[in-house]
Amino acid sequence: LPSSSNIVHENMKMSSDGESDQASGTSSDEVQSPTGVCLRNRGNRRISAEDLNKRLSLPADIRIPDGYLEKLQLTSPSFDQPLSRRSRRASLSEIGFGKLETYIKLDKLGEGTYATVFKGRSKLTDNLVALKEIRLEHEEGAPCTAIREVSLLKDLKHANIVTLHDIIHTDKSLTLVFEYLDKDLKQYMDDCGNILSMQNVKIFLFQILRGLAYCHKRKVLHRDLKPQNLLINDRGELKLADFGLARAKSVPTKTYSNEVVTLWYRPPDVLLGSSEYSTQIDMWGVGCIFYEMSAGRPLFPGSTVEDELHLIFRLLGTPTEDSWPGISSMDEFKSYKFPKYKTQPLINHAPRYVGLYESKKRMSADESMRQPYFRSLGTHAYTLPESISLFTLKEVQLQRDPGYRNSNYPESGERSPPGININTYYVSIFQNQKQLQIFK
Repeated sequence: LPSSSNIVHENMKMSSDGESDQASGTSSDEVQSPTGVCLRNRGNRRISAEDLNKRLSLPADIRIPDGYLEKLQLTSPSFDQPLSRRSRRASLSEIGFGKLETYIKLDKLGEGTYATVFKGRSKLTDNLVALKEIRLEHEEGAPCTAIREVSLLKDLKHANIVTLHDIIHTDKSLTLVFEYLDKDLKQYMDDCGNILSMQNVKIFLFQILRGLAYCHKRKVLHRDLKPQNLLINDRGELKLADFGLARAKSVPTKTYSNEVVTLWYRPPDVLLGSSEYSTQIDMWGVGCIFYEMSAGRPLFPGSTVEDELHLIFRLLGTPTEDSWPGISSMDEFKSYKFPKYKTQPLINHAPRYVGLYESKKRMSADESMRQPYFRSLGTHAYTLPESISLFTLKEVQLQRDPGYRNSNYPESGERSPPGININTYYVSIFQNQKQLQIFK
């Protein structure tokens, strides 16, 4: 995000394409065509659907309404004039964007306090979409989480971040139209009995890190990483989703709410009330998810904040001034009476994201992607253009998971041996692969 956009303004007026009413590149009072788009060709070359798609950044498979190109050919100004946001919105609306009738609701996928998610189909592309319908009855305008999600997602364009296709604002609801992916990581793990191929774990982890590295480079924190917010399609492409709690940060010490990140994936500094954190808050969650994919169970499944801290301290050891400078002066820490736990041997094999109390010492997403653990994915995995899928590389292919899975993937060569506890197997894998410096 540009430096001028580091702070998300939660009271901004949002249009159907997720942009504010201020025009870009042209004055708001410039003369526009009836269709609102500047696409007139030089000479007599006819305007094609490809021209329109490129000019408006439309999906390649979009169905342009009958007669629209002919109307555009007769009424539009010259092709090389700049396009304002206002004229772009008018054109998108005429094509069908920003309208509920453009989408067909199919099945309900889930429901929360303020929003319901439906599986749907776009009449413009005939593709499946996910319709996140946010109710406005109890809000003065759109909820701040929705505005935040729109504001961030419209600027995040990456192969491992869910795509926001459209925004529809009515008096009663705000509907966000996302690309549709088949399931989330939690459902994926359930489908294969929580026993994943270690090759698939590696592929999923790399994609999580790739999406996060892109966000963090743009000073965006996700703040709610959990398996339910990681979406996966049949190809195995994984995408970060649900940016409702995400924030654009201006400096690493900016103060935010500490009531973020689902309990099981929340780092101890946040559990203890710290509201000064940066991108490392997401990396703790990555470590917990990595363990869960590998071991088949959550790492710290606490039921309360105190229970969660107990589970963390039992594994990592109760923090001291040596392991966590300043911990003895934290009021929240002093209010609990934790036993003096010693560090357990398992931590020698757990990800460095989790093994460090001091957030600034946790490995970054970009650093993690370059660990020898990912070497088998090939050197091009680190240099792919942001919009290109990891699965364009011949080295990257999902395997059939050892647990049940209703898909036709090749058989995995890595299985949990019969009769061995999955947690023991997880540790033994990495004890026998000393080159995996991601585990320290």
